[in-house]
Amino acid sequence: MVTWTASAFRLGTGVPDRAYRLVVHTSVGGDRARLRLTNAFGDRPLTFDSVYAGVRRQGAELVPGSNRRLTFDGRPTVTVPPGEVVLSDPLPGRVRARTDLVVSLHSPDAAGSATGHRLAMQTSYVTQGDHTADESADAWTTTTTSWFYLDAVTVRTFARTGAVVALGDSITDGWESTTDLNRRWPDQLADRLQRSPRTTVRGVANAGISANKVLADGGAPSALNRLDRDVLSHRGVRTVLVFEGVNDIKAPTGVTAADLIDGYREIVDRVHAAGHCVVGATIAPYKGWPEWNAKAEAVRQDVNAFIRTGGAFDAVADFDHAVRDPDDPERIRPAYDNGDHLHFTDQGMRAMADAVDPEDLECARHGRP
Repeated sequence: MVTWTASAFRLGTGVPDRAYRLVVHTSVGGDRARLRLTNAFGDRPLTFDSVYAGVRRQGAELVPGSNRRLTFDGRPTVTVPPGEVVLSDPLPGRVRARTDLVVSLHSPDAAGSATGHRLAMQTSYVTQGDHTADESADAWTTTTTSWFYLDAVTVRTFARTGAVVALGDSITDGWESTTDLNRRWPDQLADRLQRSPRTTVRGVANAGISANKVLADGGAPSALNRLDRDVLSHRGVRTVLVFEGVNDIKAPTGVTAADLIDGYREIVDRVHAAGHCVVGATIAPYKGWPEWNAKAEAVRQDVNAFIRTGGAFDAVADFDHAVRDPDDPERIRPAYDNGDHLHFTDQGMRAMADAVDPEDLECARHGRP
């Protein structure tokens, strides 16, 4: 089952003989962890000759004895073709829920277009040369706030445990939440689900990517164009929570409510065809953002009415209601507004996480387990 993800896109140029120590925060615990390495946006084969996974102690330092080498079909080296991903062999031992897993990887020949996730809201580490086996932080003196070449971690867990994938934009990605504290709304939802007796969904996969739209490609492929790789390809998914659309309507591109609703319907149909349920989240207010205008606000209201009452989604998470200012419902509540009138404070992220009913993630409407 998927315990962590980061949606990938182009991320600069690969550097040969560079190693990355990537800090990722698990949602659900389990054993036999597997890593998915990605060259999805590469333009040439990419070799990894050393990949390790351990548990973070602090900074780039690992808990002594926790760092273990991964293999791929029994070999310590793997070459990923351009446009492809690879899964590691299972790693012996258990990975705990809500813990910092540290993935260290080295490529001797990285070049051309690199694949990764720019907006990590998490400090990771970079060095030259292969220091992946090191448990000390001595060699890892350069920091980065992006993840490179890693887009998923899975674990084996109880058969009836499920995962939810949050498909979204920069709000889901966590922009303006506190770096290194895992305060994105999907993280805070994962905290709730670990303690909830009302659901067997424990895994939360964050498929948010900044500037993402439902309909049009831009800073990344649209939600429609990345749905298969970033959502449906992951293991153990029971439900998809869709929180997208503000980027489609806030720019003056002429997108109508009907256009966006057609996009939602396609996502729902494809997710249902894959055997999962879909929860729709209403689009949050953004009055005060420079691109806001009354015409776009009317589109938002029409789209939210469809999400709430149109019957396409299996359930609704009313993020709009949870975060809007009671005195001016077209704006974010001041305590939740990070200051740009579009993105959220940690408290606002918590309000969205709290707006998700755990029972809605069980996917009972269609009789699925």
